[in-house]
Amino acid sequence: MNRYTLLLAVGALSLSGCVAGPPPEVATPAPELPQSFYYSPDTATAGSLEALLPQDDPAFIALSAQALSASPTLAEAAARIEQARAGADRAGAERLPNIGANASVTGQRTNPAQFSSNLPPGISFDTERVSYGANLTARWDPDIFGRLRAQERAALARVDAADANARGVRNALLGEIAASVIDWRTLDRRQAAIENDLAAADELARLAGVRERAGIAPGFDRVRAESSASTSRSRLAALESERVRLVGRLVTLTAQPAPEVRTALAQAAPALGQPIASATLPSALLVNRPDVLAAAATLSAEDAELAAAARRRFPVFDLSAAVGLLAFGIGDLFDSQSVVGTLAASVAAPLLDFGRISAEIDAAAASKKAAFEAYRGAVYSALGDAEAAYGLVASTDAEAAAARNEAANLQRAARLAETRQNAGLADFLTVLEARRAADASGERAAAAEGRARRARVLLWQALGGSGS
Repeated sequence: MNRYTLLLAVGALSLSGCVAGPPPEVATPAPELPQSFYYSPDTATAGSLEALLPQDDPAFIALSAQALSASPTLAEAAARIEQARAGADRAGAERLPNIGANASVTGQRTNPAQFSSNLPPGISFDTERVSYGANLTARWDPDIFGRLRAQERAALARVDAADANARGVRNALLGEIAASVIDWRTLDRRQAAIENDLAAADELARLAGVRERAGIAPGFDRVRAESSASTSRSRLAALESERVRLVGRLVTLTAQPAPEVRTALAQAAPALGQPIASATLPSALLVNRPDVLAAAATLSAEDAELAAAARRRFPVFDLSAAVGLLAFGIGDLFDSQSVVGTLAASVAAPLLDFGRISAEIDAAAASKKAAFEAYRGAVYSALGDAEAAYGLVASTDAEAAAARNEAANLQRAARLAETRQNAGLADFLTVLEARRAADASGERAAAAEGRARRARVLLWQALGGSGS
């Protein structure tokens, strides 16, 4: 009989390996990237990545420090890391023995009739008794086929994904603050340019008024000069709404009240400069971009989950032991005869599950496919962001250079018109038209410089930002 039982057990274990077929192969080829960026700058003149941020601006230094210490978004990302680490600790603990202890007091009453009433003379038993017990228990799954190890690998990979996501949140936070500070400094330069236009328009209006009162020019010249001044005042007033929007954004990013944000922004601005764009290779995005790293870690986690699901086809071995005390009187609890114990080994395997495990394996394989496509999407999104950022730096630099040249030429033309008018070689209308053409050219140049500076922040983010 024992032989037949053994054969039946061996057959059951053999069939259990056929509950589901081998897990499906999910191809994950490395994405093909170009050798270089199309818009990448000359490597001989490339600058550093960190220089792309306004590191010399005291407002950025103060606001970024406040954000890193108090931002709710960053704190939430840090909590996600702690959550993932706790999951990894739990997965690792599942591979270790589970040791426990228990104690009990049990009262039992027995009906004598269940043993018949015809007992031999002199034989009796207690119908009521109380037992006292205390035990140490241990249980361990040796994980022969590696299911628990695979689950631990998946949990550790999710820690890496959470860490990469937190780094991405940090970079986005610093990038938003840097862009807002640059926008604020750009507003200051635009304001200075508009104030210069306003001063010139007011002076023309004053001269036109003098000429009108002297009877040597019609009142129309004065009206046109005053309308030009009114236009400058309107542009100047519109800047305040942009400042309000920037303060609101920085309050959200830094979790600081508006007065503290305004105090930081009131610090003196450094000299305007355009850092040289840093050069790198597309392959560097695979190790520098937080979103790519997070997608890669998620893919690793899904691969481990697929391995764990596939190992559910195999038997699970379980070792358990218990040692303790059992007595029917409290005084006998620590007697040597009260020591009891058990030692057991068991094995359980699926035999016929009607496709449950196969479905779980297919679901895990589909999750891995989705994670791989998400990884490919992150890689090519990073590539597109970097190409666009490099191109944006080049185009905004060209735009800023053209705007500066335009402003210089128009301002020189306005000055020459005034000189010719003072020499009697041009009429007042020519001066007014030259001044109107020069109006806003300085503001456009300041705005173009701001866009060029802002493009460098986008490049910093596109290349992966800070490493820690």
